[in-house]
Amino acid sequence: MVVSIAPYCLSFSQQTCNSNYISKHIALSKYRRDIRRGCLRRPQILPSTLGDAVGLRVFVLSDLHTDYTENMEWVKCLPTVRYKNDVLIVAGDVAETYKNFIVTMSLLKDRFEHVLYVPGNHDLWCRHEGEIYLDSHQKLKKLLDTCRGLGVQTSPMVLDGLGIIPLFSWYHESFDREEEITSIHVLPLEMACKDFKACKWSKELSNGDISLALYFDAMNEKNQSVIKEIQNTCNQIITFSHFVPRSYMLLIGFQFRQELCPEKRMLFYPKLPKIIGSDCLEFRIRSIHGVEGSPSACHVFGHTHFCWDSVLHGIRYVQAPLAYPRERKRRMNGGDKWLPFCIYSHGKFSDRLSPCYWSDYYSTNPRTPHNTQLAPWVARFYNQT
Repeated sequence: MVVSIAPYCLSFSQQTCNSNYISKHIALSKYRRDIRRGCLRRPQILPSTLGDAVGLRVFVLSDLHTDYTENMEWVKCLPTVRYKNDVLIVAGDVAETYKNFIVTMSLLKDRFEHVLYVPGNHDLWCRHEGEIYLDSHQKLKKLLDTCRGLGVQTSPMVLDGLGIIPLFSWYHESFDREEEITSIHVLPLEMACKDFKACKWSKELSNGDISLALYFDAMNEKNQSVIKEIQNTCNQIITFSHFVPRSYMLLIGFQFRQELCPEKRMLFYPKLPKIIGSDCLEFRIRSIHGVEGSPSACHVFGHTHFCWDSVLHGIRYVQAPLAYPRERKRRMNGGDKWLPFCIYSHGKFSDRLSPCYWSDYYSTNPRTPHNTQLAPWVARFYNQT
């Protein structure tokens, strides 16, 4: 994750009826110049302008991590009436322990009429709970059974003509095809990523190959008939997953390009792309929304804690993470006042979630994955350590 510096205010004096519009664009222009200069200041993120509109509203949120007391308190402080008729999409990583998971999901279900969920990696950790679960398979089943008991949806559904499709997924190391950073020494995945010890799988499944990604992708097959029906009857569809899709797939020759995570040289842990995404997931998304996408296609994801909103190859990709308390304190994602984010209201998708540091950066700067020169903040960090 990249270090944030002092927040940058978007407010300007209001002197004309168009002052808000002008202020927003002046500020965003300066913000983009700051990005090009390598400045790491993060503007405050503003709530969606459709947040108070009438009709069906769909909110999105990921990476709640309510094992942190501050995050659990954030959930408890959500209004108990404001969202009573609304939908919440939870894109994984609710809590590490079952106790906190069930408390969190119960609180969310009390506040929203409909809650949809897919599991994240932290949800399937099997530590700190004694012998309650023999492995992550059993915990996954327990979580899905609990969701059914609470009325939390883990299968596709249609609400007022809008199709919402959860997609189960897991990452695989071969997802990363970008050039390696060799100028610094970083911890191996087994030491840096707790999944390798905290998740317990049967011996034929491994974090080190594609087997887990295929295992989770196969869980989506049981919903194929419902998905087909949604494709035939719904003009607008939201899919969501915890892990990161690749976002671009050239079918001729099967060439892939990662576009939903900063380049390795920008990351404090350059091996991060090996533990974030799945090619299978991108195939699923394109099979639903179409190879070329459409204006009515949206995919919500989580996991990396990078706030994101961009349209790539015909599909809108959104990440709205609560993330860790320390990340919010340094305003890595613009704070938490804009969460949960309203992605859909009154029959249409919301305005763009803005500003988002990295998706804004790549909207004006090309990706250069073959460039292995460390970003200044990364170089400084490794020089110090």
